[in-house]
This record gives sequence, structure tokens and C-alpha cells, in this order.
Amino acid sequence: MIKEITVNELNQCLNAKKEFQLIDVREPHEKAIADIGGELIPLSSIPKSLNRIGKKPVVVYCRSGKRSADATQYLQQNLKRDDIYNLKGGILAWSDEIDSSIVKY
Repeated sequence: MIKEITVNELNQCLNAKKEFQLIDVREPHEKAIADIGGELIPLSSIPKSLNRIGKKPVVVYCRSGKRSADATQYLQQNLKRDDIYNLKGGILAWSDEIDSSIVKY
């Protein structure tokens, strides 16, 4: 079972300047439309990018939460870590609940 974090919990972590790695698993053209600052590692690149995942807790996001849930599950299994979280609802939830200036697409 994958662990999830809500957009409100993520926003609290950002505001508190907590140490974690934020990973965006969308495609480059999607990041150009709407960006909340994550490091871009498209879902298809995750298997060959495991060396880019640091030691800090990880939050993974996409547009709606489906691709990031897949990436979170893959990372948890392959890195054998329990501090990797899927952002529930993705960018769409962020736009709805945190920052309406983030474009929904």
C-alpha cells in the first residue's frame, strides 16, 4: 500500500522548510503549463533514475495522482523505503486547495 500526503500537508511542509525531495513525474510540456517546483523525472524515466533519489523523504506528484501513485509504488518497492509519498490529487488538488493561479489542464 502506498503512502499519501495531502496538498495541505505538503504546503505545511514547504512553509516549515522541512527537508524532502519533491519529484514531478509528468512530461516536460506539462511542467511548462503548471509547476509547483518539483524536480522533473518523467514516469517513464523513473527506473533508470533511481540514482537521482536522495536520502531525504520523497513526495511524488503528477497531474491527478495516478502516475505519481505508480511511481511511488515502484520507488517504495525498488528502494525498499517507507518514506516515499504520493501527492493525493496532484496538481489539480494543489490548484483547487492551495494556489488557484496554478493552471488546471
